[in-house]
Amino acid sequence: MISMTQKQRPNLLIFMTDQQNSWTIRDGQNPRAITPHLDRFRARAVSFINAYSPSPHCCPSRVSFFTGLYPSEHGVWNNVNVSNALTRGPNPGTPFWSSEFADVGYQLAFSGKWHVSNWQRPSDFGWEELIVTSPGFGAGLTLAEQQAEAKIREMRVFEDLEQSDVNKKRAPGEVIRPGWPGYTHYGVDEDPYGDADVVSKAVDNIHARKGPSGDAHPWCLYVGPLGPHDPYTPPRRFLDWYSLDDIELPASFGDHMDDKPGLYSRTRDRFDQLTVEEHKDALRHYLAFCSYEDELFGRLLAALEETGQSDNTIILFLSDHGDYAAEHGLWGKGLPAFQSAYRIPLVIGGAAISRDRFGLECRIPTSLVDLGPTLLDLCSVPSSLRYSGNSLQPWLSGIDGDDVHPDIFFQSNGNEAYGIQRAVISNGWKLVYNMFDHDELYNLATDPDELTNLLAPVLGRRLVGRGPLDTIPDNLKDTVEKLYERLWSFCIEHNDENINGYIMTALAPFGPGIVRKSE
Repeated sequence: MISMTQKQRPNLLIFMTDQQNSWTIRDGQNPRAITPHLDRFRARAVSFINAYSPSPHCCPSRVSFFTGLYPSEHGVWNNVNVSNALTRGPNPGTPFWSSEFADVGYQLAFSGKWHVSNWQRPSDFGWEELIVTSPGFGAGLTLAEQQAEAKIREMRVFEDLEQSDVNKKRAPGEVIRPGWPGYTHYGVDEDPYGDADVVSKAVDNIHARKGPSGDAHPWCLYVGPLGPHDPYTPPRRFLDWYSLDDIELPASFGDHMDDKPGLYSRTRDRFDQLTVEEHKDALRHYLAFCSYEDELFGRLLAALEETGQSDNTIILFLSDHGDYAAEHGLWGKGLPAFQSAYRIPLVIGGAAISRDRFGLECRIPTSLVDLGPTLLDLCSVPSSLRYSGNSLQPWLSGIDGDDVHPDIFFQSNGNEAYGIQRAVISNGWKLVYNMFDHDELYNLATDPDELTNLLAPVLGRRLVGRGPLDTIPDNLKDTVEKLYERLWSFCIEHNDENINGYIMTALAPFGPGIVRKSE
């Protein structure tokens, strides 16, 4: 690693949207968003087109980004602010890479969504707070008191709740849920989620960072808007960029999901209240929301240009996780383990990026856990911490190609509802281990839309006295075993506690013991 003095180190601008699908920023079989600012940026950056979140949920994915660790290592599994949270924040002593930047003189500023801990704030990890959205509510409270506070806050929603009339005429985009809060899937808002204020504070901070030549400290600015998270409510002017007649639903929209876990179709059933035209309109709103976030990103790029800091600033554009965006008839994110919930946009450009890599679409599979080590390398910040991710610097500097394709792993114990799920993508195969239902296996080379689950049981068929692997087709047994071997090796290496061998819960066809066989 090249040694750099404090004054030589580049600045760092991170723009993380919330729940943005990877295909929204590049041409492909799905409709993409209109993103003029990002398109110009991508021309002088590297786009990692196989980037993933390790978890399909805000809290665990964001902690993975800030720590370079998987959920099984940092301890955050679901929403830290709800009454049934599995944990309220990272495990005690979990290191964040921000502390290492602060140690070498970086000035850290945070504007936007936190959602990392219910009782800690960005300032506890070295950040100056500009605006903090989705903060915790548990500062100074015990774990029991935090749970009680969350329960009171959730019950308050129902105190004045008007009962839904199931016989009323549904409004466009409305999903009727008797006994639950009202929900309209899409609409318009001239300042959705206050994202404009988040970016305005960040722009002011960029202007304030410009000091006398040779006298400025390097800075790291994190900007986290809440869009394009559902419900999808972009400003109307962006909605006008899209014609409803041009919107096409994904190829998997009509998937009956008869071969998928029952929870998947149960999740999808709520959205079946929407007509096909409403699904198209929802997709139109989602894409328009992505265009709005692109405009906000453009304001940050303009601030760098105006202050003469573009050439010395590394810039990241990414999201915390994806959105189903009508794939398989689903929206948002959750336990259905389709790639659309995990794949994210990831673009890295600016200073410290080799010019001969500008405009490159890198196919190397990457994860949010890789970004901490990457930023440390790009900024030549020495590290004494252990990260589970790998630095992407070789693919940004031109030292190495993208001919190596590592396995990608996913971990989820559910979002606001529990559900143990682990998954791996390896050599074109995707295996999903579901504790709550049958497993899934997809050949991504021939079935990129994940329409055919090759491990689906034969409905109505029960074999008494069968062999332990008779539910797996003979031609797939070796493949499933190898995938499970990779999955369990990862679980053991990364402190995953999902290895209990009790007969009623050890439901995988191959257990962790197969790892020893290969050693």
